[in-house]
Amino acid sequence: MSLSLCRLFGSGFTPAFSLITSRAAAFRFSSTMASVEFIKDLCTPALVVDLDKVKRNAEGMKERCQKLQVQLRPHMKTHKTLECADIMTGGSRRCIVVSTLAEASFYADNGYDDILYAYPLPFDKVERCAELSERLSLFHVLLDNSLALQELRKRPLKQGKVWSVWMKLDCDNGRAGVPHYEPVALQLAQEIWQTEGVELTGVYAHCGNTYSCQGEERIKDVAQQTTTVTLQFMDQLKAAGIHSPKSSIGSTPSCSHPVPDMAKLSEVHPGNYVFYDVQQSLIGSCSLEDVAVRVLTRVIGHYPHRNQLLVDCGWTALSHDGGGRLPTGYAVIEGHPELKLLSMTQEHGRVEPVSGKLDFKQFPLGSLLTLMPYHACATAMMHAVYFVHSKGKIVDTWKPTRGW
Repeated sequence: MSLSLCRLFGSGFTPAFSLITSRAAAFRFSSTMASVEFIKDLCTPALVVDLDKVKRNAEGMKERCQKLQVQLRPHMKTHKTLECADIMTGGSRRCIVVSTLAEASFYADNGYDDILYAYPLPFDKVERCAELSERLSLFHVLLDNSLALQELRKRPLKQGKVWSVWMKLDCDNGRAGVPHYEPVALQLAQEIWQTEGVELTGVYAHCGNTYSCQGEERIKDVAQQTTTVTLQFMDQLKAAGIHSPKSSIGSTPSCSHPVPDMAKLSEVHPGNYVFYDVQQSLIGSCSLEDVAVRVLTRVIGHYPHRNQLLVDCGWTALSHDGGGRLPTGYAVIEGHPELKLLSMTQEHGRVEPVSGKLDFKQFPLGSLLTLMPYHACATAMMHAVYFVHSKGKIVDTWKPTRGW
């Protein structure tokens, strides 16, 4: 049955019973931990979230946006949970960005509206997008080519609704989007504007090139360049008689250190900031003190002949993101700058000293190590349950949505 469903809906389709099985497993796992009061007593590996830091990070971003008088449209892709979304939106349950239709449906099912599916429109998902557009007050799709626009034409919305479309502009990030300097960018905007049953709601740019920055000054340079290019494109639209679209740029680095011209935008759409991670600290978006997530792991082996510890955290609990390029390998081992997470297999991690001989007496079998992940988004994706704590005491469990 699952094979036929996948053939029918495409390889990205996640059968309902798979999601049910996953959620049932998450429930069983969290239920077994119901009697655990402190994170130090959790079975490992486990993802723990510092609620106080999450709230502080969310409030900091809200304050920056309020100072700019620009709308914050937070991205949900980092955590994919209802509880964290409520913190990021201040309980409004409005005005969010998602990266998958599984996220869109999850939030819609839980009372969210004004949802932007910020992913180049996949043709196999047009019908699902149409259903959400007809169901919600505001559901937005994103496109960067005329063929996608033709797909929307083929599926007019019911109930007198029109497709709400954001055009993806590539402002030198080099991933998705129409290059801002190409004439086709203005041509596509005009085509969307003129298409019956479709509304050009906004122009969306991701300044992901801030991720190659180091330091606040360089982040601000890229934020300024992206903002300038986006605003110049908006001026081109006005000159062409297109007056109403919104403008939005975003990335956690740029929104952590916004430039004054960002006040001329309609919206910004950062996401990772609610957790932050080691990567963001290296870029200069935050300090290590701001990182709200950790992966707990325990020492399960001593191997003096190769000067290594073995821990119960492999790439299924941390991910391989970052490629082990940190001086401390794949993660920062909190409180132990002398240690390096050298390598991981599926369920094992090898830890060795950065230099010199390892004192095995410091790390008895069963002892706990705390890993700060290189990339919080990739790490969170590895876990069915997040254990949420305040000062080490567990106060909640969050269960993210999964699938595409």
